[in-house]
Order: sequence, then structure tokens, then C-alpha cells
Amino acid sequence: MRLHSLLLACVAASLLTACDNTDTTTYQGYAEGEYVRVATLEGGTIAAIPVQRGDKVGDGALLFQLDMTAETAGFNQASAQLEQARAQFADVSKGLRPTELDAIKAARASAAATATRADADLARAKQLFTGGHISKAALDAATANKDAASAALRELDARLATGQLAARSDQIAAAEAQVKAAEAAVAQAQWRLNQRAGYAPDGGMVEDVYFRVGETAAPGQPVVSVLPPQNIKLRFFIAEPSLSQMHVGDKVMLACDGCAEILAGTVRFISTQAEYTPPVIYSENAKSKLVYMAEATPDTAPETFHPGQPVRVTLADK
Repeated sequence: MRLHSLLLACVAASLLTACDNTDTTTYQGYAEGEYVRVATLEGGTIAAIPVQRGDKVGDGALLFQLDMTAETAGFNQASAQLEQARAQFADVSKGLRPTELDAIKAARASAAATATRADADLARAKQLFTGGHISKAALDAATANKDAASAALRELDARLATGQLAARSDQIAAAEAQVKAAEAAVAQAQWRLNQRAGYAPDGGMVEDVYFRVGETAAPGQPVVSVLPPQNIKLRFFIAEPSLSQMHVGDKVMLACDGCAEILAGTVRFISTQAEYTPPVIYSENAKSKLVYMAEATPDTAPETFHPGQPVRVTLADK
């Protein structure tokens, strides 16, 4: 009888030892995802949503499209104004057109002929005046004709020289400034046009779609939620007596029920503040109710884990 009691005590002790998990290198936790909720700065009517929940999308994939009628018209208007400004700048950057220069050259040729005839008339008038055949008034008239013809020729020479030059520097600078302003307006219109669509910043799985086609989204309101694989992390909890065993940068082994293999991971964060053991951690024999939250990221295949999934984190051998 005494031996039987001793055996029962030994069995009970072994069961208690088996139930008391004294392994301080394995921790319970769960997977968590940091979702990317894609929105636009300017709201509007949803015109298209080419994705649905569960779809896998690549980097830069189109997630939704807002109505862009007004923005397209604004971009077209800004583009037309830019072309106009560039044409005006090109016009003031060069001289007169060839036909306008030809007209000035023809007028100059006529003025040159008139000036040559006026020179000859003045020379003849001087001879006649010296011989007493004409009056002083006639000589003065010939001199005046010669001066007028010379002045007309000089004027056309100046017009021809000016016509072959570009506009004044201040006019060119003003036209160039108009081009830059028009280019800025086009860039702004293009930016507003780009804001009418939402794209995936990283590849991942579409977690949720918050709107349907035809509904209106407010500015900054998320339309589609995406979970990139690299945004999956594993959150686990370390009891205070085991805190000294874990450090940021340590390698850990990650496992879950149904996982095909155990994956390696890296501790990225350990909280500096203690908290009570969360309800999701089931440990009837915990030595301490205070734990420290830590986070680890899988080194490979993060998509193996799903947010909310219970996981086991084991400190790798150093």
C-alpha cells in the first residue's frame, strides 16, 4: 500500500512536470499585418475598381479609378496654353518674316534710286546756279530734295537692320517667363490627373475594397486596402524573467499549426514597457503576469503567415 502511494505520487509529480512548461526560449504570439490603405488626396466618384478581395496585385497595379472628366479638360487647356506661350516666345526670339523683310528691301531699293537722282539733281543745280541760270530758291529746293531722299534711305536701312534682329531683351524675357508659367500649369494639371487613380505602392494581396463603382469617396478616404508580404510581422510576448535572453537582432525560429516548415526570422522590436498577458496567450502556468511585447519578421516567405494566426517563436541557438 505504501509502495502504491509512492507510485501515485511519482506519477502525479511527472504529470505536473510535463504540464509545467519551463522552456524559456519558446514564446506564444500571433501574426499581424500592416495594411496599406490606398486613397487619393482629392475625392470623387468611383469610375472603376478592377480588383476584388483576395486578388494578388503587383507593384504599381491599378486599384481604382475616379472620374477624371474635369481634370482631363483642365490638362488639355493647360497644354494648349503652353503651346501658345511657346509659339509667342519663338516669334519674339527671331526677326521679321522673310516676306516682311523683302518688302523693306524693295522700299529701300526705291529710296536708294531716289537718293541717287536727288544727288544728280543737286549737282546739276549747283552748276546752273553758278552760271546764273537758276535762282537761289531753286538750288535750295534741290538741296532739300537731296536731304529728304538721304533721310528716307537711312530710315529704311534702320528698319531693315531692326527687322533682322529679335525682339528687345525685356520682351524675350517676358515671353520666356510665360512659357515657364505655362509649363508649371501643365505639371499641376498632370498631377491632379494622376490623383484620380490609386495604385498599389507594393505588390501584395487585396485585403478589402471599401467602395463600389458609382459611389463617392471623400478626400483622403481609403478605397482599397492591400497587405504587402513584407508588412507581415509576428508579435509575441516575453515574460519578465526571460527578458534578458532576447535582444533586437536575435535570430528566431517561427512555427504555426499547419505550417509546412519552420522559418527563420529576426527580432526587430522589444517593448520597453511591461503589460499584462493578453487573453490570446493561453498559459495556465505562467510564472509572471507581466510580459513585454516583441516583434519579429520572417527572413523568407512572410506570406506563409496570416494576420491573427497563432504562432510559436523559438529563440535560435547562438
